[in-house]
Amino acid sequence: MASAVLPSGSQCAAAAAVAAAAAPPGLQLRLLLLLLSAAALIPTGDGQNLFTKDVTVVEGEVATISCQVNKSDDSVIQLLNPNRQTIYFKDFRPLKDSRFQLLNFSSSELKVSLTNVSISDEGRYFCQLYTDPPQESYTTITVLVPPRNLMIDIQKDTAVEGEEIEVNCTAMASKPATTIRWFKGNKELKGKSEVEEWSDMYTVTSQLMLTVHKEDDGVPVICQVEHPAVTGNLQTQRYLEVQYKPQVHIQMTYPLQGLTREGDALELTCEAIGKPQPVMVTWVRVDDEMPQHAVLSGPNLFINNLNKTDNGTYRCEASNTVGKAHSDYMLYVYDTTATTEPAVHDSRAGEEGAIGAVDHAVIGGVVAVVVFAMLCLLIILGRYFARHKGTYFTHEAKGADDAADADTAIINAEGGQNNSEEKKEYFI
Repeated sequence: MASAVLPSGSQCAAAAAVAAAAAPPGLQLRLLLLLLSAAALIPTGDGQNLFTKDVTVVEGEVATISCQVNKSDDSVIQLLNPNRQTIYFKDFRPLKDSRFQLLNFSSSELKVSLTNVSISDEGRYFCQLYTDPPQESYTTITVLVPPRNLMIDIQKDTAVEGEEIEVNCTAMASKPATTIRWFKGNKELKGKSEVEEWSDMYTVTSQLMLTVHKEDDGVPVICQVEHPAVTGNLQTQRYLEVQYKPQVHIQMTYPLQGLTREGDALELTCEAIGKPQPVMVTWVRVDDEMPQHAVLSGPNLFINNLNKTDNGTYRCEASNTVGKAHSDYMLYVYDTTATTEPAVHDSRAGEEGAIGAVDHAVIGGVVAVVVFAMLCLLIILGRYFARHKGTYFTHEAKGADDAADADTAIINAEGGQNNSEEKKEYFI
């Protein structure tokens, strides 16, 4: 808002001539008389305060202009457009533009609406109050223009995993310039924007460089704009289509309990998923030939009447136009007497080679052998110490074997020993 003081005196006549010239012929005389009478009624004094406010409006909506007087003394209020043409003089509309409509007129306010606002309506609109000295205040109408078109374009309709693609989003003919944000699913990404100005309008183009992965297949890439003329989310999106090499997994369908014993049958199923879907799935035996009694049927491998010679690593291979992958299964055939539940066979996918899964049952067998050997060692050591245990002998009645009776034995024992020698005990 701004205000200024107009010259007095002869300027009233000039204002009357300008307003009358812009009015239709039928109103020119009447408007001229009103202006002249208003000029004659201008009082002397300290003047009055004239107020107005700036207006911001979205293109196509309604702008409201209000000229307000703080203290009214019935002075004339006039509204002019940016070209200084009179829109309203009091409650009369000399201007032929019917989009301007009078909302309120009194000695303290002149309120006018402007419907279907366009970018050409931007500028300063002047409120004039014919006091002594006359006063003027202006309001600025700012028109916001939302982007007319929002377009997203992907460099490639179909991308391959690991490839970098370019995605562009364009917001055309907005005012002010649009802010563009990028999202992949719920994750926000950072793009690079360029702004082009043409005739007070702005076109914004944002570029996003994106490296795609197989997890991105079917995920939307969203271009979202932020603009003061837009309420809510204005966005457009495209779904990514990503091709990727197969993912391979081996499933044991028989035996159900998972224990592969001699004489039993084994059935494995190879599951391969990729984009495009693999059309060929093959089975091979790593470092050896496939058993003659093995039956191959598409993704299924069936081996009847298992025996120890079937032990080894069996590989399922799958490929598509993007690449190839495989998964390995390590087979160990147990004796028919085996009752221990085997550990789950580890099946892992690879590109050129896969690390064979370790059969936990083999590890358990090794541990059992070690425990058995320790038990045998303990038994041997026990028998050894038992055989070399000491025997306790006493010789207190030495010579008793030759005595005829007990008294003679005691005498012989006492006589055969030195009185000073103590009894001795021997351990052998």
